[in-house]
Amino acid sequence: MSELYDNIVAAIARIPAGKVATYAQIAEMAGNARAARTVSYVLHSSSRKLDLPWQRVINARGTISLPRGGGYERQKKMLRTEGVEFDARDRVDLARFGWRPAPAPAPAPAKKKKATSRSQKKKRAVKKKIRTPDERG
Repeated sequence: MSELYDNIVAAIARIPAGKVATYAQIAEMAGNARAARTVSYVLHSSSRKLDLPWQRVINARGTISLPRGGGYERQKKMLRTEGVEFDARDRVDLARFGWRPAPAPAPAPAKKKKATSRSQKKKRAVKKKIRTPDERG
């Protein structure tokens, strides 16, 4: 699969029980903020075979995107079992239940190579030169 697919799967797998993330949030974490529909595709095509916590992904309004009678009730029941609460309008309070992962650690700075002049390279080559028995004297 693609790097984006792998990043989406990894992000979804990290959502802890009792928290939710939005399609757009997962897309951004995966490296493409405009790939919310791709997140939906990955959930639809891979949740079962990869055992992803698909129920923890909802839309930006805090509601379940699945239609009633088409998975909505199951997703809501699974979220409630994890402790996620819904208001009277069937919305999840993203400020309370939204997942906010810790920022990834900054990458270590790359080591700088020392500039090497031609004369320095020649000196190193001379030092490494293996002398023959005749040269050793």
